Amino acid sequence: MSKYAQPANRKPGQPLIAFLLSELKPKGPLLTPFNYIAAPIIIAGLGFIAWRLIFGIGSMTNMSQEFPWGIWIGFDVVTGVAFAGGAYVITAMVYIFKMDKYHSIVRATVLNGLLAYCFYAGALLLDLGRYWNIVNPIIGNKFGFNSVLFLVSWHFMLYMMTEAVEFSPAVAQWLGMDRIKKVLKGLTLGAVIFGVCLSLLHQGGLGALFLLAKGKIHPLWYNEFIPLLFVVSSVFAGLSVVIIEGTITHKLFHHLIPRGHGKQHDDLMFGLAKVAIGAMFVYLGMQGSVFLHGNHWALLPTGWGAWYLLEIFGLVLVPMLMFGFGVHKRSLALIRAAAVVTILGIMANRLNISVIAFKWYSPAHYWPSLGEVVVTLTVIATELWIFRWIILRMPVLDDGEHHESAAPVGEAVAVEAK
Repeated sequence: MSKYAQPANRKPGQPLIAFLLSELKPKGPLLTPFNYIAAPIIIAGLGFIAWRLIFGIGSMTNMSQEFPWGIWIGFDVVTGVAFAGGAYVITAMVYIFKMDKYHSIVRATVLNGLLAYCFYAGALLLDLGRYWNIVNPIIGNKFGFNSVLFLVSWHFMLYMMTEAVEFSPAVAQWLGMDRIKKVLKGLTLGAVIFGVCLSLLHQGGLGALFLLAKGKIHPLWYNEFIPLLFVVSSVFAGLSVVIIEGTITHKLFHHLIPRGHGKQHDDLMFGLAKVAIGAMFVYLGMQGSVFLHGNHWALLPTGWGAWYLLEIFGLVLVPMLMFGFGVHKRSLALIRAAAVVTILGIMANRLNISVIAFKWYSPAHYWPSLGEVVVTLTVIATELWIFRWIILRMPVLDDGEHHESAAPVGEAVAVEAK
């Protein structure tokens, strides 16, 4: 039998406070491999965060006036937002393009996107030297309406609110508020359309920030099409994360998946791989056009040229071919491997633009401090912990509106064993 209990919604007449208190109880064993790893990281990370907030950003980071952005921006925000792109892609596929077969993964994908944006906003807060000024774009205190950062901050905030609306029917269902759930579901289509527009603007807006750094980013990575490249790459980045997330969720929480949906899992993964192939093909075509237009042939025989070729061919073209062969051969293992390589490719590209190839000519380059690394790992571990906490309690994998009920735990274990 599964070591995790089945989630339960609030019963009619049950006091809300009593229900919430009951939900705070563990739904499974506390001593798990994930908790063994995550707990010390989170404890250490909280210590570093407290130190940073009390003694200032310069007391624990290696950032400086010359390198004002580090991995808290380069990875937690610039890279992380690309990984959260699966939310707007999947919701658009389901609610706008009516690809209903992907409906079963909407809530999990939106939840992942919502948590990602919330935690990346926290990382952004830590990255601000005077973090209390984060409210400036909202209250109108000394900021420019024409600033790209102003647009990005508003896109960020509004998209978090939009994803909260998209996920809110699951919360209302969990709390037994059926009437409120119906109202919130009626807002879904409008929220999705608004969210897709915001996300596209936000993904491109992050890229637009680096248009201001001409001369500071290596020519192989700088071009005027960075915003559009960020948008296109967020599609296959987000889908690759959905494939990995779906694989892990399907493995760990199979007893929560409705009967029949487990059988659809393979088809969904292959379908997502096909969409990723299309986006990667467009991305490679754009990168090729930008390279030829820039006439950067002379830069290829250098070390930076070799690193650039590894990113483009080894971490984009190769996984695209892996996705193609995986779909053709119906190989889930190859699809998952391609998703992992794609994720590494997105990390390389975003970090190259924001950190690695930023001021590549400087003799003293930026390297993240131990505190920066631990805080980043803390953000990831805490996000995963909360994601699991919600999955085990709220109707995320099963919205309760299917004709077939969730498979019995014993049957699910037997199927998984096969």
